[in-house]
Amino acid sequence: MRKHTMGLLAMAAATTLTLSACGGAEVGGESEGEETAAGGEGITIGIKYDQPGLGLQDGAEYTGFDVDVAKYVANELGYSEDQITFKETPSANREAMLQNGDVDMIFATYSITDERKEVIDFAGPYFVAGQDLLVAADNTDITGPEDLEGKNLCSVTGSTSAEKIKTDYAEGVQLLERPGYAECVTALSAGQVDAVTTDDIILAGLAAANGDGNLKVVGNPFSEENYGVGLPKGDDRCEDINAAITKMIDEGAWEDAVAANTEGTDYTPNADLNPPTPEACA
Repeated sequence: MRKHTMGLLAMAAATTLTLSACGGAEVGGESEGEETAAGGEGITIGIKYDQPGLGLQDGAEYTGFDVDVAKYVANELGYSEDQITFKETPSANREAMLQNGDVDMIFATYSITDERKEVIDFAGPYFVAGQDLLVAADNTDITGPEDLEGKNLCSVTGSTSAEKIKTDYAEGVQLLERPGYAECVTALSAGQVDAVTTDDIILAGLAAANGDGNLKVVGNPFSEENYGVGLPKGDDRCEDINAAITKMIDEGAWEDAVAANTEGTDYTPNADLNPPTPEACA
């Protein structure tokens, strides 16, 4: 990722950030006393910590497509990488964390919906995902949700993805719930289930993390999820963020980030919807 050459003011800001981190957590962690973009020193960005290929914490390292887009956008807004603090934003807490000022923006497979737009703002989308299926690489029987009749399907407890298939496509599918997608992938690899379901790019990240080439995304998405950048209501950075997303796409960095984070899975985003054009800011 490109880095701006910092002048004296930026160097001073980075030094201040580092010193404050020493008193709490390191930059990239969750230091409570750390100043954010509102104070002009840095920016706090919410991500997932447990989604391989999208947002994953490994010690002091943060990786994934969401992370790469977040770094690119922050850089275009004038923040060097060492001025970014990443903070975990579980799905259920995202709106509250924006409203409370815990984070300045969120990149966390955050689907743009009218309901959410009542309490927060969005920039983007920067990716359009779709519900899909993860199966064994040599599976030729399952090409879409209709093929799951009588088959075993794994999804995460509390997710609506598996129920959607049972309701709309395959009434006779047998559902297996697990606490997380990693456990579903383990069940699939062991032959305990025939498929795993959630958004296609999440499945591709899981397959890439599995690392043995034995899993594949079917590539027949049957929903549309617009991943946006969550912002506090009334935030004035939407236009600049959209410009950064467009630049990332035009430069080829967006495509590179998708490829790097789904390597070895033969995953290709839905070409009819990706790369997306950001929506006009409200």
